[in-house]
Amino acid sequence: MNDLFYAIGQAVEKSFVMFLEPLGNSFNYAVIALGFVGLIIWLSMQAKFTKKAKENGDIV
Repeated sequence: MNDLFYAIGQAVEKSFVMFLEPLGNSFNYAVIALGFVGLIIWLSMQAKFTKKAKENGDIV
């Protein structure tokens, strides 16, 4: 069973090296940028929901 898990782990590691290593840091930068875009969208939506709740008297 141990050999099976090591084989799966090595296959996953080789696939990451094969696909992600040539990309370099561009993939990391893209993920960080998408995270910030998602954060901005989420915070703007939260502000709208909070404003609507205050108008309806749902929160004090």
